[in-house]
Amino acid sequence: MDDPAAGNQAQSPVPTGRVAGRSPAPADAGGSGAVHATPARGDAARAASADRRLYLAGILLAAGGAILFSGKAIIVKLGFRFGADAVTLLALRMLVAFPLFLLMGWWAARRAVRPLTGGERWRIAGLGFLGYYLASFLDFAGLAYISATLERLILYLTPTLVLLIGWAAFGRRPGRVQWIALAVSYLGVALAFGHDLQAGDKGILIGGALVFGSALAYALYLVGSGELVARVGAVRLTAYASSVASVLCIGQFLLLRPLSALALPREVYWLSLLNGTLCTVAPVLMVMLGIARIGSGPAAQIGMLGPVSTIVLSMLVLGEPMGPWQVAGTGLVLGGVLLVSRAQVARP
Repeated sequence: MDDPAAGNQAQSPVPTGRVAGRSPAPADAGGSGAVHATPARGDAARAASADRRLYLAGILLAAGGAILFSGKAIIVKLGFRFGADAVTLLALRMLVAFPLFLLMGWWAARRAVRPLTGGERWRIAGLGFLGYYLASFLDFAGLAYISATLERLILYLTPTLVLLIGWAAFGRRPGRVQWIALAVSYLGVALAFGHDLQAGDKGILIGGALVFGSALAYALYLVGSGELVARVGAVRLTAYASSVASVLCIGQFLLLRPLSALALPREVYWLSLLNGTLCTVAPVLMVMLGIARIGSGPAAQIGMLGPVSTIVLSMLVLGEPMGPWQVAGTGLVLGGVLLVSRAQVARP
């Protein structure tokens, strides 16, 4: 499953975020409030403390999910170094994640108030193809050509693509602040892209186009899933769509590669185990739980840790260079996406 905007575009499975602070109960008439003032204040203090713990847990879950999502690109790049290709790495990742998504879907189905209709099943299958199979395959293929840092910056354009799709398909014209945010975001990618092009590797153009296609596919998934998630539920939709993508990714490998392609170093299998669990299923659950506790807006802003952690990991683990143009590009992309997110929230 892909994670544009670090997978923090996920819809909340619970409609509420942080619990509002509670005020002490009013004192009874006739001065009886003095008798109950201390217990009331104690209850309010305990409630406020519980709210703070809940909110802190949501922050930690959202941050952990964003960081784990960002590790996907690092693991894929390491897998390439051991001789694996995008088709094989994607199949191994989803082979590990598939049973966990089935378990998640079974749990969500037991809690559902009604079964899926035939039309909903077909829509979920289409969304699984678009948002989790196609987006993931294009992303993995693009990583063979570009750095993990540039990949993450391009994927982080997903909110801007959602905005443009909404304008083209539904006539929701962006406001002035949103246009400025779009310009800032794409200028940031252009700076980072231009820096990498200076090395003279024309493959960067191919890789950049593939990853941008991944971001576009996931943006279309987000637009298409908006209404469905309210009826089906975020957990059930994610589990079912990811299960569809798992079957497609594994089937793609069986069609395009011989079984002898699985004769790979054991390091590839350990990396795939990490990719399928810690960088796929675990962050999906963590981000959903985080959104349920703090709301989608704060979770999306915390998700900006994703590109930053990718940069740090790519430098420490992969030895990728980080120049001033890339730093400037990263700052512009993050700033632009933040402006887009805030403008969407503020706009009626």
